[in-house]
Amino acid sequence: MSKKCLLLCLLGFLWLPALAQKKNEAYQLPIQKTILPIKVDGIMDEEAWQTTAVAKDFFMVLPMDTSFARSRTEVRMTYDDENLYLIAHCYHAVPGPYVVESLRRDFEFGKNDNFLIFMDPFDDQTNGFSFGANAAGAQWDGTMYGGGSVDLNWDNKWVSVVKNDPEKWVFEMAIPFTTIRYKKGISRWGINFSRLDLKTTEKSSWAPVPRQFPTASLAYSGNLVWDQPPPTTGANVSVIPYVLGGVSRNHERGEASAYQKKVGTDVKIGITSALNLDLTINPDFSQVEVDRQVTNLDRFELFFPERRQFFLENGDLFGNFGSPTIRPFFSRRIGLGVPIRAGARLSGKLNQDWRIGVMDMQTASVEETGLPAQNFAIATLQRRVFARSSIGLLFVNKESLDYHPERDTLKSAYSQYNRNIGLEYNLASSNNAWTGKAFVLKSFSPDRSGNDLAQAANLEYKSRHYSFQLQEEYVGDDFTAEVGFVPRRNYFKVNPSVSRLFFPSGGPVLSHGPKLSTTYFFDTNLNRTDNLNLLFYTFNFRSQSTFTAILIDEYVRLLQPFDPTNSGRDTLARGTRHHWNAIRTDFSSKPQNTFTYGFSTRFGQYYENGSWMNLAGEVGYRFQPYVNIQANASYNDIRLPERWGDTRFWLVGSRVNVTLTNKLFFSNFLQYNEQANNLNLNARFQWRYQPASDLFIVYTDNYLPAPFSIRSRALVLKLTYWWNR
Repeated sequence: MSKKCLLLCLLGFLWLPALAQKKNEAYQLPIQKTILPIKVDGIMDEEAWQTTAVAKDFFMVLPMDTSFARSRTEVRMTYDDENLYLIAHCYHAVPGPYVVESLRRDFEFGKNDNFLIFMDPFDDQTNGFSFGANAAGAQWDGTMYGGGSVDLNWDNKWVSVVKNDPEKWVFEMAIPFTTIRYKKGISRWGINFSRLDLKTTEKSSWAPVPRQFPTASLAYSGNLVWDQPPPTTGANVSVIPYVLGGVSRNHERGEASAYQKKVGTDVKIGITSALNLDLTINPDFSQVEVDRQVTNLDRFELFFPERRQFFLENGDLFGNFGSPTIRPFFSRRIGLGVPIRAGARLSGKLNQDWRIGVMDMQTASVEETGLPAQNFAIATLQRRVFARSSIGLLFVNKESLDYHPERDTLKSAYSQYNRNIGLEYNLASSNNAWTGKAFVLKSFSPDRSGNDLAQAANLEYKSRHYSFQLQEEYVGDDFTAEVGFVPRRNYFKVNPSVSRLFFPSGGPVLSHGPKLSTTYFFDTNLNRTDNLNLLFYTFNFRSQSTFTAILIDEYVRLLQPFDPTNSGRDTLARGTRHHWNAIRTDFSSKPQNTFTYGFSTRFGQYYENGSWMNLAGEVGYRFQPYVNIQANASYNDIRLPERWGDTRFWLVGSRVNVTLTNKLFFSNFLQYNEQANNLNLNARFQWRYQPASDLFIVYTDNYLPAPFSIRSRALVLKLTYWWNR
């Protein structure tokens, strides 16, 4: 058989499942319009609910997916001209109190009894919205992308109530049609309902989902069948102004207190029911929680996710292009230490098959460093192909405005421009068993040309017992993505992995099995520079606790001088070769207990025939549903030859969340990082006085641990209001 025929057969094999019919086509829930009033109070006493269809007989997903759920759940839906309504009755299978962390919004799924709805209002099995609550009434909302992922940083306007009695807990909600995006004239949405009951350690769903996939998997959604297309939203304009006052002082530099007064606004305009225009003027993100600190022993830059609200809706169109280590666009590059003056973003669906995203952001100049005002323009277009796959195109442009570095050679030089263009294919079979991606990128910069391409591809198959994955990447030496995240250049990488799960017929272990992963890095001349071999063995217990042991075999040929302690000491020479073995363990206790704990360990060799030991642990206790306390600590002991000696790092943190109601939150986050020689405190108060309207008070302290002294301090008060037309 010729190579051409073999390639065509392979493509046909991959495309065949993509063309198959939707798996849960037979699961249909009719929804009818009501003209009767509904009060969202968690009590189903309105006449409007009496004639609605009922989604019931949920299927068990975990611990096994071979039977109906023990915990009974019944769901009803209806709508009027303004809102989509849902009420869910979640019955107890065994007596006892519910399990929740707190009343904090966007809770951690696996640690709360909860009910969630996953909506696919475009019926494309790829994008949508998720809403829900835990058994105490804490809300959950997020945008869905990639066929089954949920971004909980998204926040919008809707209302819900949870009521409890000895027999059940009841969740009722109303979502304004102006909150969500959907295709005009469509009379069928993809939909599924998910229930987690930690007392029985059971996860269930209305439309059945294989246990190897999340219940959020839109490939396995059922159908919400409308009696008529959902109402058009008409003029859909939201204005979200804010006012802010604050004071800060840098004690380390001996500066005087600086007072801050700001006003700004965001505007959301629904161009169509599926396409939205977002505008921002003088945005502020001071209420966003601080990043969790880590001990950094890596040779390359670490990734921290975007949390700023403006960049999140349809964020997958921009930020998911590429791979985790080759991202041509990373929104945290915009406004990094410099104010954003204004921005605009047009994003959403053009029709059933086409999605579009266009963003333009303008930042200010910084006179002290010579940083010019810069413009960031990003455009992306995505076309659905087959059942759930897509082809995408991305263009990123960063431009320095009115910039003349030749006039002042004493200040830092910045690039005049940097541009990236890319083409991507995303594979997702109709049953989600086959997934993959392939893309190619090219950069354009005034000082770099030639080897300026990046390319990667991966293919994964997942079943109940087996999982296979093959990934490869290439990044040229001249490839530059100044608005992206590409921590490493000039390499070619290959990473295959395979795993197997076994299911005992009884006993405390639900499943167990090995996973083997190997990663090889080569330079562009195909000389090996790194390789990492990992052998995992994981035990998943019926109680939902987990334990994993990992054998590590690692080789590194340094491409640049590197301090193995990352603490500013002596460096290892470029080109030196290092090889070591180690063992790692990870354990997480069952989430049902009010006292939870976990630990990880790492013992083994390190650079220069040295050793590295890491001990880390986390404990938590909750006084549900009002107080959740967590503490974590990590200890690193690195022993190297004399020019480094023994190096020990502590990383300690604690978090206290107090949720007096599901609208009143207080969190306190304390972190001590010995490697960074910093102690920081972040206290955050939030009062959601109306849906999506908040008062924030944020206090931040940074200290120098030894000698103990204040480095900087800041206090911010911010008020936002969400106004709808």
